[in-house]
Amino acid sequence: MQRVEPRPTEQSQGTGYPSSAASASKLNIPTGFASTGSQSHTQSFEEIYGVPENFLEIEITEPQTHQPTASPSSRYTTYLIRLSTNIPAFKLRRSEVRRRYSDFEVFRDLLERESARVSIPPLPGKVYMNRFDDAVIEERRKGLERFLKIVVGHPLLQTGSRVLGGFVQDPGWDRNAW
Repeated sequence: MQRVEPRPTEQSQGTGYPSSAASASKLNIPTGFASTGSQSHTQSFEEIYGVPENFLEIEITEPQTHQPTASPSSRYTTYLIRLSTNIPAFKLRRSEVRRRYSDFEVFRDLLERESARVSIPPLPGKVYMNRFDDAVIEERRKGLERFLKIVVGHPLLQTGSRVLGGFVQDPGWDRNAW
């Protein structure tokens, strides 16, 4: 992007371009501060360090492998979804729910059906070999987190999806209820 300097009234050391300090002092802008037009604005500590107007933090952590029966085919891994937000589209400011990969598959299919105008990103691929290996579980966790950050951060999905809030916030979310 090209930076546009204000028209110089005095030349800086014969270069034909104004010096930053010269143009800042002409506009009464302290060096290093941004400005729009001729009015400068220095942010207060509350503006810099206060709670942002809208924030949304989501992470997937703590994968746990479960084996409800003695059968090895009954094993599955769940992931903890932590959400923290002040966006009004979400019912809770903070939530934690556990979901398994197959829940994400159902969730993605539901999103695709109800959101024709939004391109839903893919999930990380299905794993058939060594799927309970720590490295495989960690790669899947990262992929699921990437997927959720995109989906949950999309403004059309935040306001228009019936399934999004429940999936990321309701511990009793039932994939068969949809």
